Amino acid sequence: MIEAKQASLLYAEQSREIYACKAIDMAVTEGEFVGILGPSGSGKSSLLYLLSGLKTPTSGQILVEGLDIATLTDEGRAKLRRRDFSFVFQQPYLLGYLSARENVAIGCDAPDALQRADQLLAKLGLADKGNRFPHELSGGERQRVCVARALVGQPRAIFADEPTAALDHTNGEQVVALLNAHRGSGALVMVTHDPSMLAAADRIVRITDGELVREG
Repeated sequence: MIEAKQASLLYAEQSREIYACKAIDMAVTEGEFVGILGPSGSGKSSLLYLLSGLKTPTSGQILVEGLDIATLTDEGRAKLRRRDFSFVFQQPYLLGYLSARENVAIGCDAPDALQRADQLLAKLGLADKGNRFPHELSGGERQRVCVARALVGQPRAIFADEPTAALDHTNGEQVVALLNAHRGSGALVMVTHDPSMLAAADRIVRITDGELVREG
């Protein structure tokens, strides 16, 4: 479904050029749980941003079902992400003026978005928190709301960038389990520095200094 072909991301920093990702070749198939593992600063988040179209490669290609997303306009890439992808980040980015159920519903264009939001919140143990605002929720509850938002539109791929880093181990395991259990046929691509969070992954990609070093 998603394929990187010799994809690189190069940053210019003063007089130096730094590769966040260098000549990456990898693919993500539909329904697969792929973990991206590596130490801080290794390029794992940059790889996630390339695969999801949040960043455009400096060289090489990112193909979504054979389409080179670099050939799309900014609007075209945004539409692709809106239609097929969803995201969970390390920090629970929620809109403070919306309730939990409203924050979830904005991840879906369907007319029954609020009903879907309520159903997902119930599945994630937040049935009684739908009308609460983010400041009224714990950190673990806010991250579960973000998980529900990522799932509500039934995306073809979910990209999670260190979604457990701000949580204790138990809540972190719960977030990963919820993502994995409720993603349906969608792919899950998750960045982490904690190998224990990838116990259920179908495949683990390891990255160091911007280069793919091993797949398992």
